[in-house]
Amino acid sequence: MNLPFTIAAVITLVAAGVAMSARNLVHVALCVAVAFAGLAALFLQLNAEFVGFVQILVYVGAVAILIVFAILLTRSSETAAGTSIATSVLPGLVIAGLVLLCLRVAILNSPATQRTAITPPPPTPAVSVPVRQIGDRLMREYVLPLEVMGLLLTAAMIGAVIIAMPEKRK
Repeated sequence: MNLPFTIAAVITLVAAGVAMSARNLVHVALCVAVAFAGLAALFLQLNAEFVGFVQILVYVGAVAILIVFAILLTRSSETAAGTSIATSVLPGLVIAGLVLLCLRVAILNSPATQRTAITPPPPTPAVSVPVRQIGDRLMREYVLPLEVMGLLLTAAMIGAVIIAMPEKRK
């Protein structure tokens, strides 16, 4: 492993951990945005440029900002008193351990990790699709689904604003 990959992985894990344990919703949303950015850096380190750029554009640029605005628009004026970090760690650790156990069993029992006497098939050559070609297809063939997703996010934002508006009593 190289140093930039390790730094991106540590930043992603720390941001995700803080997002799980923080109690302030704005801090959680900002930590989720940092975790999304760390994932994008990891994808870029792994030469998955398209996935990394989509991660930046969609998750960091749109979803995280939408979450921050929705939280800020729907927050009540009252602030909760208490600690800013969750104190019940035991249930989370138990669930994390069970998930890791299930993943370990699944990985060890998968056909990809089983040793067989049959020789593996020859490796297929990797197909290189440049990001420009993917972008051209998105803008030519898949414009309608792209626009529908933009309208869906806009409708969600308008819905959050309407829900956050105080009702006027007559």
